Amino acid sequence: MKNITLMLFAVAITAMYSNLSAQSESEMKAWMEYMTPGDIHKMMARSDGEWNADISMWMAPGAPVQKSTATTINKMILGGRYQSSTHSGSFNGMPFEGISTVAYDNAKKSFISTWIDNMGTGIMILEGKWDDKTNILNTKGKQTDPMSGKEMMVRETFQIIDGNTEKLEMYMTPVGGKEFKSMEIIFTRKK
Repeated sequence: MKNITLMLFAVAITAMYSNLSAQSESEMKAWMEYMTPGDIHKMMARSDGEWNADISMWMAPGAPVQKSTATTINKMILGGRYQSSTHSGSFNGMPFEGISTVAYDNAKKSFISTWIDNMGTGIMILEGKWDDKTNILNTKGKQTDPMSGKEMMVRETFQIIDGNTEKLEMYMTPVGGKEFKSMEIIFTRKK
């Protein structure tokens, strides 16, 4: 009887191990697909390099445009999985620095971007999809409105015009207000 019990236990363990092994292979395949940079990451890498940024900003609906310039350096990091960008220039006579990251999440099939700068203490996170027909990335998210302390909606469009020209447009919806275009940046490749 003891041998039959041990044999049944061994069969059960073998069956369970086979089931786990198959599941683990499936899970491992999914993980490998998730972590492997693909064609969209290669597209992102084409923006690597140094860029001039011509910036137009509107602080409120109908406000006069404020112009400034900056330099942007894009670099794919962590084995080509993310693009990190540093931005430096001036705004209203003060030095300006910003850092952004862009990811394409293979599992979610969407882009995620983050933004931080020395003009605030929060992080803006946007998410959206790429439109092949227009070469535009459309993202949405929220950021803190420093005047009210509440979250406001933010929308961006990022367009690849050609290999040396890109355009970003930002739209904000102030708390209790209507969406307006708050920024436009034309990027031209330096190097």
